[in-house]
Amino acid sequence: MSLLQKEYEDLPDAFDGFGHVNRYWDKVNNMFAAKILPGEFYVSCNKELIATVLGSCVSACIRDRVFGIGGMNHFMLPSSSREEEISASARYGNNAMELLINEILKHGGHRKNLELKLFGGGRMFKGMNDIGKKNIDFIKAYIATESLNLLAEDLGDIYPRKVNYFPLTGEVKVKKLRSLHNDTIFEREQSYKEVINNDPQSGEVELFE
Repeated sequence: MSLLQKEYEDLPDAFDGFGHVNRYWDKVNNMFAAKILPGEFYVSCNKELIATVLGSCVSACIRDRVFGIGGMNHFMLPSSSREEEISASARYGNNAMELLINEILKHGGHRKNLELKLFGGGRMFKGMNDIGKKNIDFIKAYIATESLNLLAEDLGDIYPRKVNYFPLTGEVKVKKLRSLHNDTIFEREQSYKEVINNDPQSGEVELFE
């Protein structure tokens, strides 16, 4: 049996509803990782990390500090611009926060124990509609309204970020990606916006590699 086969045999079970999330063995951190894309979220109580890459998007990392159940979301817009639409998509901040918190509580977390860390909301291009700031303004208002316990944040600036979150311990590792080309970032963010406008219920586009 190869080492790779053994590693995947040891892959911890994911909670129901997260079978679509890409999970793999992270050799650097020596544990399994779940990689979430824009519009996705993931919750775990296992020894595994949750990874994503953010541009103007924002991720909230939330955990129950007592029971070690936690997760991360990745949203690109504060809320749906279609007033007639009630969307459950986690690509919108208001839904992404409710879905993540409810899933943590569903699996044994307690609201009084929740702690939160925030990342992303970068301004990728000057002179353009600053989606990153809108996402930051939304999440700050949401936290104040819901009286959530914010422990740390790394928001704004002009760089995309790679985020690794360890829900069992609450540790977060953030790397600012200073070498990515702005044209690539612009094209991928624009592509994702077009997917949302054309089909608000589907389409997952990875912004960065």
